[in-house]
Amino acid sequence: MQIEVIKSKIHRVKITGADLNYIGSITIDETLMDAANLIEGEKVSVVNVNNGERFDTYVIKGIKNSGVINLNGPAARKVLKDDIVIIMSYALMDFEVAKNFKPWLIFPNETNNSLT
Repeated sequence: MQIEVIKSKIHRVKITGADLNYIGSITIDETLMDAANLIEGEKVSVVNVNNGERFDTYVIKGIKNSGVINLNGPAARKVLKDDIVIIMSYALMDFEVAKNFKPWLIFPNETNNSLT
């Protein structure tokens, strides 16, 4: 049996921009992507702490150490600049493997570039 479990989480990161006219997706600072073990094109769920919106999109790599977290395309309507969001990805794995799996949990500071 396989189950879906949390693989990666960037907890309480600040939105730096929203571009309705972009093709789509979420742009994430490459440093945050690496720390959270996310890859470009990976599906992520985004939860907006400010307004409760919850949606799925895919990752685009942003400039390293820029702190960028931009929502693009239609998802830009679900956030405002400076909103706080949680970004999560999930993985399917064998039930027994999942029991011991440890996800990548990232806690950036208020400028999105210092990790704890």
